[in-house]
Amino acid sequence: MKRFVVQLLFTDNERRLKVRPAHREYLRSLHQQGKLELAGPWVDDTGALLIYQVADENELDEVIAADPYTPENVVEIVLRKQWTTIVP
Repeated sequence: MKRFVVQLLFTDNERRLKVRPAHREYLRSLHQQGKLELAGPWVDDTGALLIYQVADENELDEVIAADPYTPENVVEIVLRKQWTTIVP
C-alpha cells in the first residue's frame, strides 16, 4: 500500500456545503475500508488535508473520482503527492 497526501482548496462554499454530508459519509466509508487514514478541514475552512492509503495512483484516482465533491466541482486539488512516513 502507498500513502498519498491530498490538499484541497474549497472553491464554491455554497454548493460545497450542500454536498458536505455526502462527502463526509463517503470519507467515513473509506476510513472503514482502510483507504483513508486521516482527513479534516483547515481551521479557517478554506480547504482540507486528506491522507489516503491505497494500492497505487490509479486507485487514488478512482477514490477521488467517487468523492461527492468531485462531480460537483467544489474543490481544487492543490497538492497530491505520494508520502513516505518514517514515524511510526
